[in-house]
Amino acid sequence: MVDASAVIAFLLREEGWEALVPYMKQTISVDHVVKEFYNAVWKATYLTKTLDRESARSVIKLFNTYLKKNVVLVPEAKHIDEAFNIALEKGVPIYDALYIALAIGERAPLLTLDEKQRSTALELGIRVLP
Repeated sequence: MVDASAVIAFLLREEGWEALVPYMKQTISVDHVVKEFYNAVWKATYLTKTLDRESARSVIKLFNTYLKKNVVLVPEAKHIDEAFNIALEKGVPIYDALYIALAIGERAPLLTLDEKQRSTALELGIRVLP
């Protein structure tokens, strides 16, 4: 079960991405990960200028190939109510709570690089990777 922070770090080759490799071959995520990934590429291209437009398009193509071959996407609507409860109870954004709710629903460990999400998941008894 992977969240956007891990997918972004992995495909944009951010610091520490190599540690994610063993977990990225076959995974599951909420479909919200698509929006978060596209937004991260837009930010890297338009705001921080760490990607040029051609590179951004290449990364998006790689992401879409990765999704088709390696990720099962679960509709966010399936876990939105549980995510809302987690968000209210633990004070995390609904976006992060969606990944936590999916991990609970799938009884799967959560792969995240987000520290607040990590600590919240641990509080709820979810195993967190890496």
